[in-house]
Amino acid sequence: VVGSCYRIGGGFQGIISGHQLFQRFVQSAGSGEGFAHEMGRTLQIETPRAFLPLLAPARYKGAYGGRGSGKSHYFAELFIERCVMQRTRGVCIREVQRSLEQSVKRLLEDKIRAFGVGSQFVVMDAIIKTPHGGIIIFNGMQNHTAESIKSLEGYDVAWVEEAQSLSERSLTMLRPTLRKEDSELWFSWNPRHPTDPVDKLLRSDTLPPSAVVVRTNWKDNPWFPEVLRQEMEWDRNIDLEKYAHVWDGEYEHHSEARVFKNWRIEEFETPSDAYFYLGADWGFSVDPSTLVRCFEKRIDLTTNAPYPRKRLYIDRDIFRVGIEIDYLPAYFDGLICGCEPPDPKQPQRPQPPCREPKMHGWARHWPIIADSARPETISYMQRAGFNMEKARKGANSVREGVMFLQGYDIIIHPRCVHTIDEFTNYAYVRDRMTDQITGVLADKKNHIIDPIRYAVEQLRGVLVIREALWG
Repeated sequence: VVGSCYRIGGGFQGIISGHQLFQRFVQSAGSGEGFAHEMGRTLQIETPRAFLPLLAPARYKGAYGGRGSGKSHYFAELFIERCVMQRTRGVCIREVQRSLEQSVKRLLEDKIRAFGVGSQFVVMDAIIKTPHGGIIIFNGMQNHTAESIKSLEGYDVAWVEEAQSLSERSLTMLRPTLRKEDSELWFSWNPRHPTDPVDKLLRSDTLPPSAVVVRTNWKDNPWFPEVLRQEMEWDRNIDLEKYAHVWDGEYEHHSEARVFKNWRIEEFETPSDAYFYLGADWGFSVDPSTLVRCFEKRIDLTTNAPYPRKRLYIDRDIFRVGIEIDYLPAYFDGLICGCEPPDPKQPQRPQPPCREPKMHGWARHWPIIADSARPETISYMQRAGFNMEKARKGANSVREGVMFLQGYDIIIHPRCVHTIDEFTNYAYVRDRMTDQITGVLADKKNHIIDPIRYAVEQLRGVLVIREALWG
């Protein structure tokens, strides 16, 4: 065991080093400005060894790597620690932030509670007031102009979460804006492409002055949860390329082979007048049973302005391997409310109450186009009360359906994680000898893509009729 100590901003810190963790004891400093009864309190913070270099002062601090590495948790703890020790004006930034639900505000609130310093902070709807007269605010860079961003000039810390999405414009505006002496810019991100602005800034051969950057992955996280371990092992067993990107933080490869480049992730409110299209696919042993919902609009749902291209919005999906046919109706009933089907191993176990009973069974009231390869399953679902029909298939139905979807701007809600995964990874086959992209669609990562094709068959039919009538 190794011991050391240092000072930041007048606050005393001691460190005890173990094999994978550093246990830090943080003493708050200065007058409490109303919190004197808690001044002198010692915080005990356990920090994974991989993050130790980021404890030293630096203009730029970056942590990149795969999922489950604890990057966001580390910076959230560092933020709260700094606020307790000294007056801090901080801003938490994302490229796009349409609501505080997309921000790290909830995570910061969790850390305040975990450290037991709730009486020193005032958590409000849009901001957090911190000890010593400080403040934490939450911004989306796309909402800023060259003029409006000047409001951040006097801030001490800017933490950019999901920094791989930060545009060159946003980074160019942000860097010179924080100009206060000893101000810091923090970046946490899951790498995507080496050409992303944050990677060019903090992973190039020449770093900016006073920069500390660490790479962290799930192996560096002593609290890596078992549920994520199972997900990670699953990806490692079935898709090494995905595992390397998602869990080991490698760059995405072969992006030029992706089928869909006309989509993005965006939070939106589903309009009350939407006409829905639903598609279903069947699986059991290794393939999932899936249901997906989408709708078409020719307006921007944020501004209600007319939009020149067709837009397909995908707002709901469910995806589960190993669903017995007897449980499929209950599984589909949870599309909106999130209810789980009964556990076949414990069929007598009481089910938790539905969180949205009015939405339970919603999918029974809309037409569903399903994979025609399992007519017996479609027949069973029809008897169970679902308005379900088989998809039309033909020699070129897959290619034609994909080409039809490529004609849209596709907007995927962030909660549709399986849809996002498939649109990210659905690709053309590469020639094994030359590594050249062929025109053949790979028969994987299509358990959501296929039912989306089925769902929009009606829209394709309308297009065909129009072309036949008007040319």
